[in-house]
Amino acid sequence: MTSALTSAAFADNILVVMSDENHLDLKGEDVYPTGFYLNELMQPVKMFTEAGHTVTFATPNGGAPSLDAVSENVMFFGTEEALTEHKNLMVEMQITDPANSPVISLNRVEQIGYDEFDAIFVPGGHAPMNDLLTDKRMGALLNHFHDASKVTALVCHGPIALLSTMTTSEAFVEAMESGDGAVADAEWTYAGYNMTVFSNKEELAAQGWLGGGEMKFYPQDALSMAGGLYSEATELWNPNVVVDRELITGQNPASAVEVATIILDQLK
Repeated sequence: MTSALTSAAFADNILVVMSDENHLDLKGEDVYPTGFYLNELMQPVKMFTEAGHTVTFATPNGGAPSLDAVSENVMFFGTEEALTEHKNLMVEMQITDPANSPVISLNRVEQIGYDEFDAIFVPGGHAPMNDLLTDKRMGALLNHFHDASKVTALVCHGPIALLSTMTTSEAFVEAMESGDGAVADAEWTYAGYNMTVFSNKEELAAQGWLGGGEMKFYPQDALSMAGGLYSEATELWNPNVVVDRELITGQNPASAVEVATIILDQLK
């Protein structure tokens, strides 16, 4: 009984924010079906819950997120058993079930109160490139955590959400998409932060997954243009995690476990 009470006393509430979108608009008329990456979401979630923490799931509008089918692959887990275990956990939690998903909206998160959450975690997949990067509610949430120096972690394409804290995020993204010369916001919350995100080299190596389509811009270019100090792993697909103040960023799917480990260490 004592150990159970002790564990509960130190339990934290980790807010996991994903995209509502199930696709990525590419250049021209091309569209890529996407969502979150299975391992980037479920490896950390499994670690959080096994450590005794509460996990709250959110998307901007409270819709059930979509799984990127490409991510349902043993190469992201090492073994078929691990893949099956994490997918079964996702199904058990009903995360992608439109009728029963526990996901809440970012408006609801604000109503509950940002102070009720101890850490933010944003997994990747290409979907955040459609909404999290300009969502004002996401920006308000991140700014609150920044001001409070609370754990803020994002992995793979997830770090693109950091752009939402720019007062000019929509104009900035439009300029990135058109190639008309995006102008950095001098007041951007994360200007001068060391960070990482899915690299340009990895985007080019994985371009075949987009069915021949081409992204409107790469997150590495956007975050660097905005004022982030970017760094990447020396080898493609190797884990790379960068910690700067409250911000924890992971480069790619292989970085998800290390990001989760650092979150748990910082919550101790």
